[in-house]
Amino acid sequence: MRTFFELVKLSARRQFTYRAAAFAGLATNVFFGLLRAAVMVALYGERGEAAGISLQAAITYTGISQAVIAFLDLFGWWQVIQSVYSGQISGDLLKPMDYFRFWMAQDLGRALVNLAGRGVLIMLFYAAVFDIVLPGQPGQWLGLLAALLLAWMVSFAWRFLVNLTAFWVPNAVGIGRLGYSLSWLMSGFLMPLRFYPEWFQKLCNLTPFPHMINTIVEVYLGLLSGPEMMAALLHQALWAAALTSACYLVLRAGVRRLVILGG
Repeated sequence: MRTFFELVKLSARRQFTYRAAAFAGLATNVFFGLLRAAVMVALYGERGEAAGISLQAAITYTGISQAVIAFLDLFGWWQVIQSVYSGQISGDLLKPMDYFRFWMAQDLGRALVNLAGRGVLIMLFYAAVFDIVLPGQPGQWLGLLAALLLAWMVSFAWRFLVNLTAFWVPNAVGIGRLGYSLSWLMSGFLMPLRFYPEWFQKLCNLTPFPHMINTIVEVYLGLLSGPEMMAALLHQALWAAALTSACYLVLRAGVRRLVILGG
């Protein structure tokens, strides 16, 4: 575990070296957040509520979904693909840590820095500009922290699994883009899942995607509480465990067929 946390710290420090990129990303997230909030205002019109979500909560949702983009790395993570194609994986597999945990530690450091340095700042900006919803109970805050951690675990395992297709195809980035596009739609990132038809909500709930964003949003907004919140967190944990197990199985199969030039 000591090696794991050392990698987390090194990864976090690495993020601080790209301050200009971080500021540009923050500005972009804020701009699109404001744009999405304006869309929500136009969509609601004179209505004060839709699908059990108030306009105030819908505006807050746009802030939350923008705040977790960098934390969950929603728009693309290609490191494992690059390491397979470059041959760097041969050295990574020899490190004194299994390959999944090696990348998990690095992603955790990156995620924590982006949550603190981008996610929190976006929500503070929203609080200054809009009358947003805030969790009202200590249990809700604890549930939110648990939902964030489990959402990251689900997200990382999904991204890692998508990257493992590099063992079998010459251009896994295309598959990755398809996978990430599905996650945007079915996670509740583009629109709250409660806005979709019931049959589509049921379809989404058969996948791990809602447990990346939708659970965070509904816990934060208080749409889930008590037994419902605990059930949602349990589902997150089960999906994280299932995807992690799938990663190890697919990684084992991929390493068996790995051929590196000159090796």
